[in-house]
Amino acid sequence: MRVRGTLSVVRATLGVVDVTAREIEAIPRENLRVPRGEFVAVWREAELLDGWYAAAVAITCRWLAGASVVFNYPHGPRAEPAYAPATRTRRRAHEELIEAECLAADRLAIRHPAWLDGRPGWVEGVVATLHWVWRGSGAPPLDIGQAAAG
Repeated sequence: MRVRGTLSVVRATLGVVDVTAREIEAIPRENLRVPRGEFVAVWREAELLDGWYAAAVAITCRWLAGASVVFNYPHGPRAEPAYAPATRTRRRAHEELIEAECLAADRLAIRHPAWLDGRPGWVEGVVATLHWVWRGSGAPPLDIGQAAAG
């Protein structure tokens, strides 16, 4: 996975992931309940957009895909598993954990802890992505238009 540039949102900077064929091939089939091409199109689009909503969609896709993210530390870059967007676990996504993450995201939307105030759109992006990918409900969290056809 190559990081190209950064995705900036208020008080956060995330590496923008260049979604490669290698990452796409490595997506566990059991983690998706939508067509792989549509998932990849949403993921790629989210990596290009700014704002907390888009960042939430991108991070949720990274986690569902089992992607690694390169972090630049003072001692050098290091790849780490993408974290789950609601619970922040670094455990790889699998069926039971994805369902637990959906429930945790739904609870966040209801309880709305104070830390979400500084991240407008975050919980909405996480919930929309998980409900679309895992529960198969609703539309894609981003408008991908013809991108999914390719």
